[in-house]
Amino acid sequence: MSNINKIDEKSNFSHIFLIFFSLGLSSFGGPIAHLGFFNRELVLRRKWLNPSLFSELVALCQFLPGPSSSQVGLSIGFIRGGFSGALAAWIGFTTPSAIILIVFGYLYINFSNFIPFGAIHGLKIFAVAIVAHAIWTMAFTFCKNLKCILITIIAASIILLSPSPLIQFLTIFFSGLLGAIIFKVSEETTGYTQINAIKIKFAFVLIIIFFTILFGLPILVSWFGDPTITIVDSFYRAGSLVFGGGHVVLPLLQTEIVSSGTVSDDSFLAGYGAAQAMPGPLFAFAAYLGVVSNSFPNGLLGGLIALLAIYLPSFLLVLGILPFWYKIRNILIIKKAIIGINASVVGILIAAFFSPVLENGILTLHDLIIALIFFYLINFYKIPIWALVSFCAIESWIFYSIF
Repeated sequence: MSNINKIDEKSNFSHIFLIFFSLGLSSFGGPIAHLGFFNRELVLRRKWLNPSLFSELVALCQFLPGPSSSQVGLSIGFIRGGFSGALAAWIGFTTPSAIILIVFGYLYINFSNFIPFGAIHGLKIFAVAIVAHAIWTMAFTFCKNLKCILITIIAASIILLSPSPLIQFLTIFFSGLLGAIIFKVSEETTGYTQINAIKIKFAFVLIIIFFTILFGLPILVSWFGDPTITIVDSFYRAGSLVFGGGHVVLPLLQTEIVSSGTVSDDSFLAGYGAAQAMPGPLFAFAAYLGVVSNSFPNGLLGGLIALLAIYLPSFLLVLGILPFWYKIRNILIIKKAIIGINASVVGILIAAFFSPVLENGILTLHDLIIALIFFYLINFYKIPIWALVSFCAIESWIFYSIF
């Protein structure tokens, strides 16, 4: 039944930070690849936790909204060093990509007029290929039967017709509700590793804080209209509603940030394309958006606010749910709801693929051919993503310089 994992050797803040910083520098390839790096370094090499506990943490973080690999990292940091360990793990893993994207944001603001059109457009073309790849892989994972496919199609249609944050939230909510009604799952329960690191009362407080902020921020925005509160609200909501992996943050941020005019389509897609070449979590893209924002807060302050706001839900949810996970994961209605939610997020990503990714990234037949080539390379060849992004930008630069 219960197999309580105990860690005898605790790690201090700096030790945890340095290890996750090195992982943040070297972890290319997206959340699934990140988990592979974590498993190799923290489970197999350092033996910080056993494989059973690691698999439980992965299952928990796939169940919750937010950046799964970052959530697994901060969970491991918490188990090793308490709250300071969780903070050290998150700062260490996020810092490399956040710094690079903040610098890229400043370069884009100050030198975009001097950067050749073709090079910037190449990043947009690559964004087409990478989002198509995300849809392709997620569809095979989450759309395995006709019911899931129908939920995906309906969700995509709704978002294309009415791309607003409220509609996206309602689409995800009702897809989960529908999933709980129509899907059938095995009643077989699975073993678990119980984590008794957080007191139940405190865990409840964290969950209450999560929902209070989620529903309280829109009220504060309507009352005061303060731009800082508005930015925090947008990024916090995006971090609270992203199910299915890092690429699903694209449509949510596009709706929140681009539709409101805070960031232009061109700036958004250029940064999103560049983010694919960075190690570490894709959610660090928020730091870039904060920097290039057309309104205050922007620059370094805006980048830091956006970064903290999009990650705060992960801290509250992961640490709040940890003590209850071994019970929640075997509730049938939860299992069925997750199937519906996962199917809907594929549809939301499809909607984002058509607008703005495809309509801004494909301007000519050349662009379409290049996007298809890179889609093929991403799917069938193990070429480093940073190399593909660089080559795509260079090729587009050369092409548009000549033609």
